[in-house]
Amino acid sequence: MLLALMIAMLLAMLDNMIIGTAMPTIVGELGGLEHLSWVVTAYTLATAASTPIWGKLGDLYGRKGTFLTSIVIFLIGSALSGMAQDMGQLIGFRAVQGLGAGGLMVGVMAIIGDLIPPRERGKYQGMMAGVMALAMIGGPLVGGTITDHWGWRWSFYINLPLGAVALAMVTAVLHLPRKERTGRARIDYLGAGLLTVGITAIVLVTTWGGTEYAWGSATIVGLIALGVAALAAFVYVETKAAEPVVPLHIFRSRNFTLMSVIGFLTGFVMFGAVLFLPLYQQSVQGASATNSGLLLLPMLLSMMAVSLVAGRVTTSSGKYKVFPIAGGALMVIGLFLLAQMDTGTSRLTSGLYMAVLGAGMGFLMQITMLVAQNSVEMKDMGVASSSTTLFRTLGSSFGVAIMGALFNSRVQDEMASRGGGSLASAQLDAASLAKMPEQAREAYQFAVSSGIHGAFLLGSAIAVLGFVAAFFVKEVPLKGAGPQPTPPAGDGAKNPPLVDAAI
Repeated sequence: MLLALMIAMLLAMLDNMIIGTAMPTIVGELGGLEHLSWVVTAYTLATAASTPIWGKLGDLYGRKGTFLTSIVIFLIGSALSGMAQDMGQLIGFRAVQGLGAGGLMVGVMAIIGDLIPPRERGKYQGMMAGVMALAMIGGPLVGGTITDHWGWRWSFYINLPLGAVALAMVTAVLHLPRKERTGRARIDYLGAGLLTVGITAIVLVTTWGGTEYAWGSATIVGLIALGVAALAAFVYVETKAAEPVVPLHIFRSRNFTLMSVIGFLTGFVMFGAVLFLPLYQQSVQGASATNSGLLLLPMLLSMMAVSLVAGRVTTSSGKYKVFPIAGGALMVIGLFLLAQMDTGTSRLTSGLYMAVLGAGMGFLMQITMLVAQNSVEMKDMGVASSSTTLFRTLGSSFGVAIMGALFNSRVQDEMASRGGGSLASAQLDAASLAKMPEQAREAYQFAVSSGIHGAFLLGSAIAVLGFVAAFFVKEVPLKGAGPQPTPPAGDGAKNPPLVDAAI
């Protein structure tokens, strides 16, 4: 059963990583370079907007059927994307994929929450962190190999056999506790619509701001106003709805709210690092773009190993507060060290710095989900899982946008001051840089180092907030092993006994 869940998680995490390396080939065949960013944005938007809705549907109608539906939608989107004949079709089909992906990620975490008591859950969620790291390492390599030998369409078709295996295994062997509900379940359509509009506006602001449109442009300002208005209306509607998409009472738990904040900050830092570290190693250290996945190995292997250890220790001891504190401290230190990199930093040194950051993220990645799930009742397991995932997704959008804006500004300023001209940094790999005049190349490498310094220094400052928040976490006993003391009101919701279920 665990294998099926891991395959489903791998499908959702691997897709964007594979597609990234195939995009130049896709654009070469389908055209539409001006719409390139929408291939990723459509997927991200659909995933973020559907995440809380999938969680609520699982709570209302049962986890298994909802999860199977999300797998089917993802596979349909994959097949259609592989058959796309122009960029418009590909963008639309990627949105279908994203709808399914939102259910995959939430479904895996919520199913683990249904089957495994919190005391035992750490080791399983540590394995899921390992799957995420595997996707980040292997995605670019797999994508490049598939595109080179089979063609870009197989970057989508590869999901079909993997998804079919997960679908068959989930259908055959997944047995979940029966949900007992009285009355007819009602979907909060108005709340779901307002939340979708709000999330869409936020993601578009972070995607377009400073790139497609100036931050002060009417489009960006209008999207900000729309997002704020929609989310404010959403909060009001949720206080009145019979079955709210996101029950606001879950935020009365101090631990749940803190885990949402820490998850947001972790996403902010993590995806910013994944974006800028390969650029630094290719542009400044002369590494090959072909091996871009391997460039992150020190960080990702450290993250995977620490996450697995933290999960095991949590399972054996039932203690977890030390992990968000240690994770927050290591993230601050790791980002500060990465901010010190310059044109003379060796790959060994940068690798050690990345390992420190990876260890920090490893302490936080799955502990945030574990504590969030332990802070709600079983009936809210889906929305707790989806809300935590959503905050991390939104954090990644903000991180990429804000760190990216600072990075680009520093690069352009340094290039102008050093007479290097204006360059499109994303198009300058090691081979292209080698052909440039020495003065322009040195100016660009210094500019990238300066941009990295600013971006990671900002990330370090943001990570301090997560470190401080971790001290306010209350160590509520994890349920499911040994005698259980009565938890304090609001932070350790009483869960009904779980039926026997094995993974």
